[in-house]
Amino acid sequence: MNIRDLEYLVALAEHRHFRKAAEACFVSQPTLSGQIRKLEDELGVSLLERTSRRVLFTDAGMRLVQQARNVLREVTILTELASEQGESMTGPLHIGLIPTVGPYLLPKIIPMLRDRFPELELFIHEGQTQQLVQQLEEGKLDCIILASVEETQHLKELPLYEEPMLLAVSEEHKLAGCAEVALDVLQGETLLMLGDGHCLRDQAMGFCFKVGAREDQRFRATSLETLRNMVAAGSGITLLPRLSVPAQRRDGVAYIPTTSPTPTRQITLDYRPGSPLRGRYEQLAEVIREHMVAVMDTPLSAEPTALNAG
Repeated sequence: MNIRDLEYLVALAEHRHFRKAAEACFVSQPTLSGQIRKLEDELGVSLLERTSRRVLFTDAGMRLVQQARNVLREVTILTELASEQGESMTGPLHIGLIPTVGPYLLPKIIPMLRDRFPELELFIHEGQTQQLVQQLEEGKLDCIILASVEETQHLKELPLYEEPMLLAVSEEHKLAGCAEVALDVLQGETLLMLGDGHCLRDQAMGFCFKVGAREDQRFRATSLETLRNMVAAGSGITLLPRLSVPAQRRDGVAYIPTTSPTPTRQITLDYRPGSPLRGRYEQLAEVIREHMVAVMDTPLSAEPTALNAG
């Protein structure tokens, strides 16, 4: 048994398909299948149910998969210790970002990071919160950038910036000309929301429900861009994070700051507690935090004319 065999086993458990697992491990399907069978022979136990057309693990197989994940996580820590790169900003760094942050944050920080840390190799991965947390715990990611939620409380969190949400309405909407509105203006309103799995959905809904707004149950978007297009078409209103507001606003949408309270979310850089690469993550978080202060202080272009919300 070796580390590679454990990686094959975990990949098969995740993909439940020999070809997809083999592709994820960059080997041929016969190679992966042969190594799994070799592992069974070595252990003297069946890990898979051979009579099924699907990939089904036996009880012993599932127990071994869990242990394999633990071993691979410890191997990652050992590798980090051996690399002696705790304070060095060189070599590969795998960062995960959620879809409501990545497309809007990365264009603002990637050029800066490349300039500050030219020897750092950045590999970007996108996924929803639950998926990224799991990949971080399994050692597949080095750190993740996402909105702080209950699922991330067990991780080491480094704050990056606080991001307000703006009310997005069509340019024909009655509130479109307002410079800002109090959040309770949404009382009785129906808002468009993202689908399940997006942490922004739960955060936005939390603010809306407190003021008596409700969700449009007929539609759930898969992305912020879909929400934006629905709003522009006059199909509803929503809350969108500040960084998603385009610099040149010619999209048929009016973006209105809200107050009393201002809906916000805390964006953090998270890593595994006890990681020997703590110094690297703290350096990364510090330069992003400093850079984003200026970004978040920059006023939105083409501000609307001030009108009373009432």
